[in-house]
Amino acid sequence: MFFRSVSRAAALLLIAAAPASADYSIKVVTAPPPKELAAAVGKLLGDQCVQFLDGKGELMAEVWMRKEVPAKATEAQVKNGLTLREIPETTLVGAVRAAKALSDYRKQKVPPGVYTLRLAFQPQDGDHMGTAPYNEFLLVSPAADDDGAPTMKPRALFEMSVKATGSHAGVFVLFPGKDAGDEPKVADKGDGHWAVVLKMHVAVGDLKTTIGIALTLVGTSPAA
Repeated sequence: MFFRSVSRAAALLLIAAAPASADYSIKVVTAPPPKELAAAVGKLLGDQCVQFLDGKGELMAEVWMRKEVPAKATEAQVKNGLTLREIPETTLVGAVRAAKALSDYRKQKVPPGVYTLRLAFQPQDGDHMGTAPYNEFLLVSPAADDDGAPTMKPRALFEMSVKATGSHAGVFVLFPGKDAGDEPKVADKGDGHWAVVLKMHVAVGDLKTTIGIALTLVGTSPAA
């Protein structure tokens, strides 16, 4: 009887501690990129703004994507379907405004503010193996520190991104976006991961295509 009472009490405590709603949602609006971005960055971004809302409907973040992300690939690769690996690492792909502090995939705090989003690939070494389900990430960097260079040395991106968190680059994992449609949507990826799923417009010279991505804005690594 004692153990049954303790179990019941523990269950009640867990219910009381659980959030009223763990569901997230998005709203798509038309809005110009943030003025805090360098002019060279702002002109590359579209005016579609994806607003990410918490379970109470309060704004957590706003995302703008690049109008066209340049990739390097053959015509056959474009025809068969591009992957993120055809996009040069450190390429600028978008920007985010954090309306409130966000937690990145390493459980680091990213303070409210405006940040650029650049593509990065996780190193395949002993320090990183098994820490994420996928090896593609977007790194956040303070808008004031990103001048809009097409690409940069990976180390330079890492050091610029560190300024967003103060300790390690701010990383947000990308899930595959095979189910991306013409309109952005929110998706529960399991294990507490919530992502914005959308099509990223890509250009290979005069060839145009899209790559589906799922940008995880809520969710952390089990190794964090």
